[in-house]
Amino acid sequence: MGAPPGYRPSAWVHLLHQLPRADFQLRPVPSGFAPQEREYQQALLLVAALAGLGLGLSLIFIAVYLIRFCCCRPPEPPGAKSPPPGGGCITWSCITALLVGCAGIGIGFYGNSETSDGVSQLSSALLHANHTLSAIDHLVLETVERLGEAVRTELTSLEEVLAQRTELVAAARGARRQAEAVTQQLQGLAFWRGVPLSPLQVAEDVSFVEEYRWLAYVLLLLLELLVCLFTLLGLAKQSKWLVIVMAVMSLLVLVLSWGSMGLEAATAVGLSDFCSSPDTYILNLTEEETGLDSDILNYYFLCNQAVSNPFQQRLTLSQRALANIHSQLQGLEREAVPQFPDAQKPLLSLEETLNVTEGNFHQLVALLHCRGLHKDYGAALRGLCEDALEGLLLLLLFSLLSAGALATALCSLPRAWALFPPSDDYDDTDDDDPFNPQESKRFVQWQSSI
Repeated sequence: MGAPPGYRPSAWVHLLHQLPRADFQLRPVPSGFAPQEREYQQALLLVAALAGLGLGLSLIFIAVYLIRFCCCRPPEPPGAKSPPPGGGCITWSCITALLVGCAGIGIGFYGNSETSDGVSQLSSALLHANHTLSAIDHLVLETVERLGEAVRTELTSLEEVLAQRTELVAAARGARRQAEAVTQQLQGLAFWRGVPLSPLQVAEDVSFVEEYRWLAYVLLLLLELLVCLFTLLGLAKQSKWLVIVMAVMSLLVLVLSWGSMGLEAATAVGLSDFCSSPDTYILNLTEEETGLDSDILNYYFLCNQAVSNPFQQRLTLSQRALANIHSQLQGLEREAVPQFPDAQKPLLSLEETLNVTEGNFHQLVALLHCRGLHKDYGAALRGLCEDALEGLLLLLLFSLLSAGALATALCSLPRAWALFPPSDDYDDTDDDDPFNPQESKRFVQWQSSI
């Protein structure tokens, strides 16, 4: 099968396609794209479940670490004011983890943009293909209506004018038969008319889903960015309440990161299976949804020398019929007009109709060639299998960095919190504020001295 122009499966597609797959019983599953088969669905769900396993292990590790920190911490000697050894290392490890998370957020924004660009390219290709198919239907309908009107009016009027010359009437009737033959052949060229599958509807559905996917990731990225920034702020100001709130939010974002990682991993694996050999699946699906002949679909999706144009015979017969009509009208103009001046007006009208029909016919020949629709097919594959897949992999990297950074921060925050001074709650109060407990204590001591 010929590959679309400009599309070749990338190294990421080959790498992901070679990964082993298994169903829920851990039996091997072929890597061919078959979303309708139960075993393949289970294989993708198992890939997504690996992220759930990672989430569970992360939560267990964090819980064990925090329990050990709270329950197994040696008691501090009375009157000790110096921070325990390694405190600065704990704080800086937490800050480093949060900065890594911020870097992952930048990667996530870029990956989200790449994925959106790939899906937009897919939608644009579908819209252009819909424009081509609609143009074919419109040209066929316009040409058929114009020829039918010419047969009903101009040719009928011409036969009435030439009724006294039977050989001229026979020539006019020959042109009528040729025009009816052209009309019959052209009607078979509108192959997409009445097909239930609309590229326009598919493009709208894809754009609708992508809009909400993009928005959901932007919200997730902004949420994690706020968590990282406010956690850093809490560490800088040594604010216990802010660190506690951000620790709870970090746990929520950690769960969301592992969930998005599972979705991204399953989608990337399935997309790589599709992109490794897209022609077979697309041909079978389109034939099932549209009911079109496989010859037509093979011609447009493959577009190589081994597949002939299924409309070539109709185009050849139509071209011959138009040439015959043109020669018959020229003969009638030479022989009939000198004897029947009234025949000149319908003949000129028929010549004009014939010129417009020939112009539409040449446009149809160009539109029906496989180059245009096959180019749209290649553009759709490039958008989906290159930009969108690379964006998914970047989002997967973002989720991995985010999960690791937040897990490290959740383990480090309690130890950093323990290093904060006990007067944290009053750091922001004014020394001259009478409601400040330290100022109130000094006031009481002053009264007792009096």
